[in-house]
Amino acid sequence: MEDAVQAYIDAIPPEQRELFDRLHTLIRAAAPDAEVVLSYQIPTFKVGKRRLFLAAWKHGVSLYGWGEDRDGGFLSRHPELKSGRATLRLRPTDAEAIGDEEFLALATAALAP
Repeated sequence: MEDAVQAYIDAIPPEQRELFDRLHTLIRAAAPDAEVVLSYQIPTFKVGKRRLFLAAWKHGVSLYGWGEDRDGGFLSRHPELKSGRATLRLRPTDAEAIGDEEFLALATAALAP
């Protein structure tokens, strides 16, 4: 992982850090060979031409960048979390009700070749 990515992570406020760390760990589990770089000023997981962005924001974290047909069915189960094209905005309270297996399926589908 690049030093710039670690600096980004280290600067995340405690209110968002637990959720960020949870998703970061799950994405790494789904795609252990993914390269993690800073792109558009946020951590980005790269596998071939696939990208998955994970960013902290004021009220939680966001996931960006997958094709909507590559979400493992996540948006059909949680349409209220969609914040834009291939974008999820998650508050910690939203994520508490979602099991790790759903986030793993999203990351796996998003980064699959």
